[in-house]
Amino acid sequence: MNQLHTLHQPPAKALGNRRSFLRYPHYRHANIEWIDQIPAHWTVWKAAHAFEIIGSGTTPKSENLDYYGGNIPWVTTSELRESTITDAAQKITHAALKDYPSLKLYAPGTVLIAMYGATIGRLGILGAPATVNQACCAFAKSAVVDSKFMYHWLAARRPVLISLSAGGGQPNLSQADLRQLRVPVPPLNEQRAIAAFLDRETARIDALIAKKQRLIGLLEEKGAALISRAVTTGLNHVGSEEAEGTDWTGSVIAQWPIKRLKYVATIQTGLTLGKKYDDGTQLARRPYLRVANVQDGYLDLAEITEVELPESDIERYELQEGDVLMTEGGDFDKLGRGYVWHSQIEGCLHQNHVFAVRPRKESLLPEYLAALMTSTYGKAYFASTANQTTNLASTNSTKLKGFPLPLPTAKEQRAILNWVRLQADPIDRAASGIQRGIDSLREYRAALISAAVTGKIDVREEAA
Repeated sequence: MNQLHTLHQPPAKALGNRRSFLRYPHYRHANIEWIDQIPAHWTVWKAAHAFEIIGSGTTPKSENLDYYGGNIPWVTTSELRESTITDAAQKITHAALKDYPSLKLYAPGTVLIAMYGATIGRLGILGAPATVNQACCAFAKSAVVDSKFMYHWLAARRPVLISLSAGGGQPNLSQADLRQLRVPVPPLNEQRAIAAFLDRETARIDALIAKKQRLIGLLEEKGAALISRAVTTGLNHVGSEEAEGTDWTGSVIAQWPIKRLKYVATIQTGLTLGKKYDDGTQLARRPYLRVANVQDGYLDLAEITEVELPESDIERYELQEGDVLMTEGGDFDKLGRGYVWHSQIEGCLHQNHVFAVRPRKESLLPEYLAALMTSTYGKAYFASTANQTTNLASTNSTKLKGFPLPLPTAKEQRAILNWVRLQADPIDRAASGIQRGIDSLREYRAALISAAVTGKIDVREEAA
C-alpha cells in the first residue's frame, strides 16, 4: 500500500480540509544535489541535453530608430511575473533581427527566467512568438521535457538558483549555470498531468491570496480615511462649522489655522554621490539611507549602504531624531509617504532624493506631520502638485515647503495622535492576521510545487 504524504497546509478555512497525497510506490537515488530520491521510473536530464536551445537575446542600439516600433515583442525581465506573456511593452523591427544575430524569435511555450539583479529567478512562459533582452534566459524546443513542467520545476528551484548566483552588488545567474541544471523528468504524459494539477491548484491559491490582499487594501483605506478625518476635523469638531476647502483638501475645521510647512519646519536635502576627493581630504565612512529604504509609512533597513565623505560635511546630511522622511519621487499612489526617524542607525546620512523634514516641535509634532503626509489629505496634495509620468510622480522642496497644514495646538495634536493609535490598533491587528494567512498560503504553494515536481507526491489521480 502506498505511503501517504501530507503537506503542511494553511488553516482549513483557507483551503478546506487538510489533504493527503499518495506517494509513488518505488523510489531510487536521484543523483541530483538538493534532492535525495525520485520515483523509480523517472529519469534525470541535464538541461543542456534536454533542450535544443538555451539562449538569451540582446538590446539593439536605442539611438537607432529603425530598430524600434515594429511588431515583434521584445521581452525584458520586468515582464517576467510568473505568467504567460503574449505581448511586450516594447517591440522591435525585422531590421533589428537581421542586424543582431543574437536576437532570436522564440516560439510559444518557451520558458523564460531572469538572470540578473532584483528580478533574478522570476519566470514567464511565452504565449506568442517574441524576442528577449540579454537578461532573460530562454529554454526552447525539447522532445523530453514539457515546457509547463519545466516552468514549475524552475519555480520550485528558485531559492537554489539564487544561491548559485555570483557577483558583487548584483546577483547574476549565468547561462552556464542554467545549462548544468539536472532535472528529474517523468514520462511526458505524467509531466503534463503534474503541470495541469499545479496550474489548477496554484490558480486556486492565487485567487485566495488576491482576495486577502484586497481585504488588506480595504483596511488600509479605512485606516487612511480615519487618520485623514482626525487630522482635518479634530476630535471634538465633527459636524461643526467647516472651512471651505480647495478641490484637494475637502473640509478642514474652521478654528484651525492653515500654515505652510516652511513656516513650522526646515527641509533638509540630502547627499549627492559622485564627488571625488583627490586632495588628501580625510574621509569618514557613514551609513547612507536611500529612496529604496523609505517605504509608505515604514522603513526597510534590510540593506543599508555606506559612503565616504569629509567629517566637515557629515553634520549637514546626518539624520536627527524626529526627522520626517519623504521621498522626492516614486510610485504615483505612494508619493507623500512620511516616516519619523527614531535614530535606528547611529550617524546615518540620507540621499539627495530623500527629504528630511525637521519640525519645530513646539508647534508641530513629527508624528502629526507624518500622519498628515500619509493621510488621504496629504496624498491628495502631493498628487495634485506632482510632476507625473505614466507610472511615476515626483515633487520638489518648493512644493514640500508649500504643503498647507491644518495646525491645531501641540496639545490637541497629541490627543489626536493618541486617538488615532487606539482606533488604528484593531485595524492593524486585522491586517497583520490576514498577512499571516497570505504568508501561509504562499509557503503552502511553494511546498506543493516542490513536492509535485520532485516526485514526493503522486498527483496523477488528482490531475485526472
